[in-house]
Amino acid sequence: MYFSLKDEKSTLRCVFFKSHNLYLNFKPKNGDKVICSGKISVYEKGGSYQLNVSRMMPSGIGELQLKFEALKEKLEQEGLFDEEHKKELPEFPESIGVVTSATGAAIQDIRNVLSRRFPVNIYLFPATVQGDAAPPQIIKGIKYFNEEFPVDLLIIGRGGGSQEDLFCFNDEELARTIFTSQIPVISAVGHEIDFTISDFVADMRAPTPSAAAELAVPDRQDIQGQIKGYLNRMKYATQEYFFSRKMELQEMESTINAHHPQKILENMHSRLNSAVLKMNYNVNTKVVSARNELDLLSIELRELSPQAALKRGYSFIVKERKLLHSIQNVKKGDELEVVLSDGKLKTEVKEIEK
Repeated sequence: MYFSLKDEKSTLRCVFFKSHNLYLNFKPKNGDKVICSGKISVYEKGGSYQLNVSRMMPSGIGELQLKFEALKEKLEQEGLFDEEHKKELPEFPESIGVVTSATGAAIQDIRNVLSRRFPVNIYLFPATVQGDAAPPQIIKGIKYFNEEFPVDLLIIGRGGGSQEDLFCFNDEELARTIFTSQIPVISAVGHEIDFTISDFVADMRAPTPSAAAELAVPDRQDIQGQIKGYLNRMKYATQEYFFSRKMELQEMESTINAHHPQKILENMHSRLNSAVLKMNYNVNTKVVSARNELDLLSIELRELSPQAALKRGYSFIVKERKLLHSIQNVKKGDELEVVLSDGKLKTEVKEIEK
């Protein structure tokens, strides 16, 4: 959208792109008095300045905007918008109170979304949501659910409209009532680009009533998926538990069987048989070894006996029935006996030589 803003002395060329004028609440005409906000840029082709408009409103809106900004600054300084005061939304609300028009599209959108995502009990407090009568009725609805008919969650709001239509949600008393509510409040006023004081002070701001319903409850398909996952994990854990207990029982059974009297006797009998076999083996080994050693000693003894020496050609001399070891024990004229393998010789010493 291309247009020019004029006053008595000057003209300013303007461009209002579709991305910004998509939610424009009125159709501007030649001669309309408007208030525009945006950024100044240079139109290079003509060497002139132009205003890139981001927002446009009728000039009468300016006074409402000033009131809005003043109240916003006041409540912000008092801390009504601080995150520390925001209440957490219940994860699985069983009942939801809605303060809005009974005939508007907002309640139908909320019902449709809730029935699709996670059916809960919905209680409507009908209230005017436009004009001077709206704030007292919305306040009454919030107090009703807080004091007379408790619910788990509150949704206040309406569908889109002009700034004048939505201005009832910029009421100071309404803002303070939302702030003091013991029940968490979701504010869903207008379209995504619309912000009101109620949005800032509420525990949660939703761009539309449908979005408020989506924020209010979980998706049952997601819940079903989570439950299925929990069941699978429980099944696996149960199987793992019983498998572990089964292994423990089998181990205990093996231990009991190992200490059973019959098993003990069998083990002792087996050990006794092994000991007997080992003993017999050791005894036989010792006997064979001793026999072999005895045979060797017998052979050695036979080889070392005097008779064996005589058979090999040796002889020994006996004097007076005693074995003669040295010539020191012999003198000339002694009679000696020479023993050979096959007999004896008797001799007389005639001479001794050293």
